Formats: sequence, structure tokens, C-alpha cells
Amino acid sequence: MVSNGSEDERPVIGLPTYVEQTRFNDWDVPSAVLPHAYVAMVTEAGGIPVLLPPAGVPTPGLVRLLDGLVLTGGADIDPARYGGPAVESPGTRSDRDESEFGLFELGRAAALPILAVCRGLQLVNVAFGGTLIPHLPDVIGHEEHSGSAGGFSVTRVLTTAGSRVAELAGPEVKVSCHHHQAIDRLADGLVVTARAADGTIEAAEAKDGSFLVGVQWHPEVDSADRRLVRALVDAAATYRRERSA
Repeated sequence: MVSNGSEDERPVIGLPTYVEQTRFNDWDVPSAVLPHAYVAMVTEAGGIPVLLPPAGVPTPGLVRLLDGLVLTGGADIDPARYGGPAVESPGTRSDRDESEFGLFELGRAAALPILAVCRGLQLVNVAFGGTLIPHLPDVIGHEEHSGSAGGFSVTRVLTTAGSRVAELAGPEVKVSCHHHQAIDRLADGLVVTARAADGTIEAAEAKDGSFLVGVQWHPEVDSADRRLVRALVDAAATYRRERSA
């Protein structure tokens, strides 16, 4: 793991946020928010977390400030982006889509190490040309991946031998899930690296060996499941050193 040395040595990890109506103290206002568990996860792994609000299409200058990126969970991807059914859903956020698809494209162009969580994995698949299952229970016949309102369900997943996910998490792992969508057609450039017992894709990573790992589960809510983010921070630290050399 990256040592907690001087701030100059610690890699900077971008964390996209979302705008929601938020109550705190005497206020009830639109705010850029993110569960603090993401911040704690990156900090504990030795990185410097930087929150990135959705503020239009990002620029290369923003990405040059980062050493790594966590594509965070949250709202559904607009189905128009993958040719899905046209639905009016309160679960989509066009500002996040605009910002994060651009951020991902720039991050890939800059060879940033990227960890994609839940919505983040779905975004990566769509950005690469894949599609999503709009409502997973309609396909698999149960809601065991969906969790409770404001909570998570525990899902057993089997990883693919030889993959980065298997190397970090082992052949089998119990994970915290809260998703009603999942990958349908896997995009070219990605390979499946974990599935649930019902066949749902629970992890995928880049075929080319770059550090692009996506998981459908939420490592930030499980203190025992931090191996992936530690690996991201290590990769980001190497990226920072090589860029500074």
C-alpha cells in the first residue's frame, strides 16, 4: 500500500459527485454530495480524495490534476446512450452523464488508473459501446441484487482465474450490492472477470491490461473489501512518479 508520507508523494484520486437536494443544519439546498465512505476508502488506502462536481464537459486540464479516478455509484445511465427503451426516469441524471462520460474519455486518453463502482462499471461498458439491462429483476426473476432502500444485499460472486479482480479479491468473494441494472451486451475491449450465481456480470476489466477495473458491488461500504482501491492507489502512485520523472 502507498505510504502516508508527504502530501507531495500521495496520489490524487478524483471522485465524481452528484447534485441533490440536501438538508444540513438550517439549510435545505441543492448540493454537490457523495457518501463519505468513498472519501474514507481513498484516504485509508493512502490517496488524496478530490471531489469532482458535475460542472459540464470536463477539460484535459482537470485530468492533468489527477493521478487516478474512481467512477462512483449512483443514478441510472440515460438509456438513450445505449439505445435502450425511452423512459422517463427520476433515477437518471443528465448532468452526471455529461460530466462523467467526458471525464472517463479524458482519463482513458491520459492512461489514468480507473476503478469503476456500480454505476461506474455500467458507464464504462456503455462508453465502450456495450448495453445495459434496464431492470435486472425482469430478466433474472428476483431482486436479490437490489438491496433495501438505503441499504445493501450480500451477493456471492465467483471471479475469473487469471484476472486482476481474482488476483486481488480471490476466487470467491461476498460483496455488498445495490443495483437494479447490469451489463447486458459486453463492450469490445472489456472482459468479464466476475459473475454472480445467476449469471449477472459483477466485474469486468480492460482486455489491454491497463488499470481499468469495474465492479458492480460497493467496496466503499465494506472495510474488509478494500483490496481493489488499495491497488488503484498503488497504480496511481506509480502513475504520479512516472509522470514526474
